[in-house]
Amino acid sequence: MIETTDLRFRYGTLGPAWSFPDVHCAAGERLLLLGASGSGKTTLLHLMSGLLKPLSGQIRLANTDWSTLSGAEADRFRGRHVGIVFQRPHFVQSLTVAENVALPLFLAGLRPDAARVTSLLEALGIGDKGSSRPRDLSVGEQQRAGIARALVHRPTVVFADEPTSALDDRSTEAVVSLLEHHSAQAGASLLIVTHDNRLRDRYPRTVTLAPLTPVTP
Repeated sequence: MIETTDLRFRYGTLGPAWSFPDVHCAAGERLLLLGASGSGKTTLLHLMSGLLKPLSGQIRLANTDWSTLSGAEADRFRGRHVGIVFQRPHFVQSLTVAENVALPLFLAGLRPDAARVTSLLEALGIGDKGSSRPRDLSVGEQQRAGIARALVHRPTVVFADEPTSALDDRSTEAVVSLLEHHSAQAGASLLIVTHDNRLRDRYPRTVTLAPLTPVTP
């Protein structure tokens, strides 16, 4: 599960501080974080995934408070518990697709698991692309490889950052269904961060972010 309480954040040392609503997503649950541009969606995602540190407040993931961990400890913890599906997949072009998918295992200090990589690629319909280079994949195939990479280490929570923003209705249904199905198989909570109102009716639990306004630190 992941839970945030009284989160505040500031870019730099002199800028305004921003306040975020509390978020709670139980183990295996799905949650939609919906907001327009300027509502701080990506900032909140980066805070919850440990890529940014809050000015104040608490972020608990798997019953651990991020703020109690050193930089190296936080990196290892994130590597074990967090999977991120980026809006635009970032691949190491010199590695094969299978090697890119396996990277989270290496970065988290976990044992290599070629069978897990192969199983995910096959389940996502790109089992024949493992030895290809990322540049040789279509946009849809790259999205699927990004999902495999986010799930390969069996994370506690999967964050999906604007996974449908550039997709038509049919492709949106396909990508979201893949995220839901494979996150459930991994036993992971799924948080989708988006401005796409097409997803609102799909999720009974939705947190809508208002435009950010500065607060007194």
